[in-house]
Amino acid sequence: MSYCSMYRPFLEYLEQELFKRFDLQPRSIPSGLEYQVSERGRHPATIRSWCYQCPQLRKIRYTYIDAGDSAQIFNSVIYPSHHYDLPLLGIDFLSFGKVKNLIVLDFQPLFQDEAYQRKYIEQLKILHDNYPDLAQDLEMKFYDANQYFSKYLLFAKTDPETISTRLFAAYQDYLNLYWQMLEQATPLTDPEDIQLIVKAQKDYDQYSAERDPASGLFSSYFGHEWSERFLYEFLFEDAVPLAVSLGKK
Repeated sequence: MSYCSMYRPFLEYLEQELFKRFDLQPRSIPSGLEYQVSERGRHPATIRSWCYQCPQLRKIRYTYIDAGDSAQIFNSVIYPSHHYDLPLLGIDFLSFGKVKNLIVLDFQPLFQDEAYQRKYIEQLKILHDNYPDLAQDLEMKFYDANQYFSKYLLFAKTDPETISTRLFAAYQDYLNLYWQMLEQATPLTDPEDIQLIVKAQKDYDQYSAERDPASGLFSSYFGHEWSERFLYEFLFEDAVPLAVSLGKK
C-alpha cells in the first residue's frame, strides 16, 4: 500500500459496508464544502466529503484529505437516529510526512453513567483486549478523555505496516460490532427519551466543534473562512459558533 493511499482501503470498506447494509440516501452538504483544493504549501491538498442518511442512521459523514506524502487523513462520524441511544461511531486516522501516524477509533458514548456503559461500552472490551498495541496510554491534549470517549477506544501512534494489517483488522471488528449493536437496538418511543438523545447529540457537536484540533489544519490548507464553515456547517452542524452563542446571551 502506497503512502498516498494510506487510508483509502478504510474509506472503501466503510462505503461497501454502508451500501450493503442500509438503504442510503444522500444527505446534502452545503455548497462549496463537499470538495476543495489548496495550492498552499509544498503539496497541493484536496479535501472531499460524503454524507448519507438512512432510517437507522441520521447522519453518516466521512472526509478524506490527500496532501500527497505530507498528509493523509480519514475522518468519519456516524450519528444514529434520535430514536436510538447508541454511541456515535468515531473514526480519525491521521498521517503526516510518513513518520507521524495517529489513529483514534471508538464508540463515543452519549452518557457516562454505569447503566449506559454496561449496555453499550462493555461489549467493546473483548475487541479492545485483542489489540493492545493499538490501545496506548497516550495523553489527550484537546479533549477530556472522560467525555464522549469510551475506556475501550483504540488510540495509538503507529507505523504504516501496522495500519494496513492490525488496524485494518481492528477496524473491521469494531464496525461489525457496531452494526450488530444497531441491529439489536430497540427504538425509543417516549418523546422525552428521544429529546434527551437530540440534546446529547447536539452537546456532542458543540463540545467537538470547540475543541477539534483539525480546525487549524483546515485553516492552514484552505483558509480560515472556509475552515469555519466546514466545522460549523458540515462536521458539527448542530454546534453554534462561540461568537454567535455569546451574542445571544
